Amino acid sequence: MFAVLKTGGKQYKVSSGDMLRVEKLAADAGEKVQFNEILMLGGDAPVIGAPFVAGAAVQAEVVDQVKGDKVINFVKRRRKHGSQRTKGHRQQLTLLRVTEILESGADATGIKAAIGTGSAPAVAVAKPAKKSSAKPAASGDDLKRLSGVGPALEKKLLEAGVTTFAQVAAWTDADVAAMDEKLSFKGRIEREGWIEQAKELAKG
Repeated sequence: MFAVLKTGGKQYKVSSGDMLRVEKLAADAGEKVQFNEILMLGGDAPVIGAPFVAGAAVQAEVVDQVKGDKVINFVKRRRKHGSQRTKGHRQQLTLLRVTEILESGADATGIKAAIGTGSAPAVAVAKPAKKSSAKPAASGDDLKRLSGVGPALEKKLLEAGVTTFAQVAAWTDADVAAMDEKLSFKGRIEREGWIEQAKELAKG
């Protein structure tokens, strides 16, 4: 029997006893975690979720917190003589051993759900009641003061939960990589120097 689970924005096909590396989870080595977002159960009578299989889960034991292979990011600015930058990044991952696949009764196991550490800084942001307005909240900053940020890009930042310069100033390399994917403007954050600008703007 196998299951297809979803975690960290990716899908994994697993069977009992498999070793698995996933996006970093908020759990220590030796802990048991449970994945509740099961897209499919395979076997003699396959079950496909809509989108998830009700009551199904995959339980696993955390073996270790590890890092992935180094990824080299090379940036060279056109028409800027000698302007180039090389940066390396190793994604933080969690190594797991799959212990059991449950077809039902996931709610009654008592094992904590597998939760990712998240890519955004841990800054409390009020969740809007409706996803409608593109304007900053009253307590937020005018993100259009950042170089290259217009109304459309500001709307994407707000939808991603970014409302203040302090949040941008606190971004790590992993946060930058994740935000590049969300904004669909790879390299712009480093190219425009948002983090440095945000640090100055946050000072007032």
